[in-house]
Amino acid sequence: MLLLLGLLVFGVMLVVRVPVGWVWHQLSDQVPLPPQVQVRQVSGTLWGGAAGVVVGGFPARVHWQFSWPSFTELALPIEFSVSSSQSRLEGVATAGWPGNFEVSANGTVEVSEFEGLIRQSGGAMIEGEVSIDRLNLAWSDDRLKNAQGLGRWNGGMVSWPMGNQTGQAQFPPMQANLDTVDGGVALDISEQGGDGPAADASILWDGMMEIRVYKRMVDLAQQPWPDTARPGDVVFRVRQPLLPGGL
Repeated sequence: MLLLLGLLVFGVMLVVRVPVGWVWHQLSDQVPLPPQVQVRQVSGTLWGGAAGVVVGGFPARVHWQFSWPSFTELALPIEFSVSSSQSRLEGVATAGWPGNFEVSANGTVEVSEFEGLIRQSGGAMIEGEVSIDRLNLAWSDDRLKNAQGLGRWNGGMVSWPMGNQTGQAQFPPMQANLDTVDGGVALDISEQGGDGPAADASILWDGMMEIRVYKRMVDLAQQPWPDTARPGDVVFRVRQPLLPGGL
């Protein structure tokens, strides 16, 4: 029994101490990654290490540290952080049995860091940073089962494309709430302390996305609109496939 216990401890320590760079070198050809994702500069051990990643041209650094597993809950917690030159997200990921995975995180996103991507997609550009106060995601049976989160922005200048010109307006502090709804997840954007959504977006499990903008957003942008419209009226709506195959 002592010999078996010793072999077990030796095997666990061997797995814990094995260089993660060597493991990635052996398995990288067998791990399917999207074309826009690249992994570089892997260092440390399986128990705690770091790796450089490039996602869509944006470099970031990922750090992880395993905690001791919970045998009562059959779960393995992993502390992690993802940081770029100006933004950072950190939290805890928990891998459970059988096939459950949960993420709880918070952080800050510096919007100017992604200005090129936002301009390219024709989106609105805001100044300053967005604070992610909480983000909770849960996967089960290879599907996203639950999503909740809260993001805040302190307000400031917003610019957006208007044909060959650029529109600008000073916006108050805003917030975004992420929640799970029937058939998918929804993101509601509203003024902090306001009385209704200014815009919302929903992504269904089948990969369809719908975006709605309300008259309330037009008022916040200080743009002209017929007085007959009420703040809660939808002034823009688009529905299109976003993720082939679904979430």
